[in-house]
Amino acid sequence: MKRVWLFDLDDTLHDATHASMLQIRDAMGDYIQQHLGLPLAEAEALRTRHWHRYGATLLGLVKHQGVDAAHFLHHTHVLPGLEARVRGHRADLAALRRLRGIKVVLTNAPADYAARVLGALGIAHLFHHILSIEDMHMFGHLRPKPDARMLRAVAVRLGVPPAHCVLVEDTLAHQKAARRIGMDTVWMQRWMGPRASRLHRRPAYVGRRVRALRELL
Repeated sequence: MKRVWLFDLDDTLHDATHASMLQIRDAMGDYIQQHLGLPLAEAEALRTRHWHRYGATLLGLVKHQGVDAAHFLHHTHVLPGLEARVRGHRADLAALRRLRGIKVVLTNAPADYAARVLGALGIAHLFHHILSIEDMHMFGHLRPKPDARMLRAVAVRLGVPPAHCVLVEDTLAHQKAARRIGMDTVWMQRWMGPRASRLHRRPAYVGRRVRALRELL
């Protein structure tokens, strides 16, 4: 049975801090101000509070403020000029082409954003599946990473046991959930910047820590 590689998108396959993260953060704040009628300081506090509690601002807004997820995702990911800012690493992209197994993008971002980023990188054709946040509904609710039930459902959808999957991520909480259901994990640190230098220890639930995707070969 072939190994299944589950690749995160932002700060794993490209430098999202440079391309989109600040713009998305600001767009979320603007959305909360406009659609919930909150002043700037309260909007930012709510965004941050939901992020820390749920791991995604959207989940808190849906649960507590009744925000429509599709409406929120559309308006916070317009991102004019995104393609011009997207940058990957040539050696990483070359390694993806050589990597054996089934390759899947598994991202908490919306599908349109993922398609734009992968198109700008020129690597969309390397992946067998692109699973975005729209694909992470369970029992009528959004269950994005790090929801372990969703990760298990992804393995079922791909027709493999979790033990045949490897999650390649920059986010530790997502890897912890993946390891809990038996997936292998790789902590990708190329695009982490100053964060990487502060994180010297490799947690027990991280199988490998890499600075470049060619190390997967």
